[in-house]
Amino acid sequence: MNHAHSPDGGLLLLLVVVAAVGYDVLATVSRRPWPWWRTALFLSGCALLVAGLTPAGWPWPAGDFRTHMVQHLLVGMLAPLALVLGAPVTLLLRTLPRPVGRTVGRLLRTRVMHVVAHPVTALILNLGGLAVLYFTPLYVATVRDPGLHLLVHVHFLLAGYLFAWVVAGPDPAPRRPSVPARLVVLGVAIAFHAVLSQLMYAGAYVDLPVPAVQRQGGGTLMYYGGDIAELLLAAALVAGWRPRRRRQQGSREPAGEAASHASRRTMPARTRRPEPMPADHASAVR
Repeated sequence: MNHAHSPDGGLLLLLVVVAAVGYDVLATVSRRPWPWWRTALFLSGCALLVAGLTPAGWPWPAGDFRTHMVQHLLVGMLAPLALVLGAPVTLLLRTLPRPVGRTVGRLLRTRVMHVVAHPVTALILNLGGLAVLYFTPLYVATVRDPGLHLLVHVHFLLAGYLFAWVVAGPDPAPRRPSVPARLVVLGVAIAFHAVLSQLMYAGAYVDLPVPAVQRQGGGTLMYYGGDIAELLLAAALVAGWRPRRRRQQGSREPAGEAASHASRRTMPARTRRPEPMPADHASAVR
């Protein structure tokens, strides 16, 4: 199952290295200082990808199902989250010429991107891929075909990136549902992973012709490793949450003050006393 030594696997690793170098170059030439911690997150995501694609020196051999599960956690969950938190699109928009940046912005607002970047779409692509892989003969096919195994990894990388982006990504998105709505979507993903890992451990309904110790070990890794990745995603979502404070008129002020404010709003403009100009604004005008 280790495809890292195949030409296609080597090409994928080369693309990861190119992405890491390109990101670092863009961060260096950015017109404005770029946060070092975003660079560290993106490069950490690239390192996790390399580790997931080259399972050398792991406790289990390359064909072990537990190795496959660790690869899934690294390539499909942890690495995408780190890459997304690196905000590569924002960095790209900072360094591109403005006309090109406007073109990228228009692409992000297209109807297709509105559909693709919806949390429900990302959820279906993410969880649907897991269901097809483990409830159908697809997993056995990936064991026999390294090219198909590589395509599965690419799917989980892209689906994981899309899911992390629409749930907690700092980059601009065509639509951004409320934080509670995104937490609900994340909760569905957590529940699905929990159920799937338990079915995997019990050997119920899954199509995994592997030794029981490997299947149970893989289910345990998915249960706890998936929880860690999704809790990190939830933490990233909550950390970037800035709730809007809606001030209800008259709720926090006495009736007299409310009436005074109302009379001031209805007073003709010519009878209002002009307010003094702030000192900094006045100096700027002069």
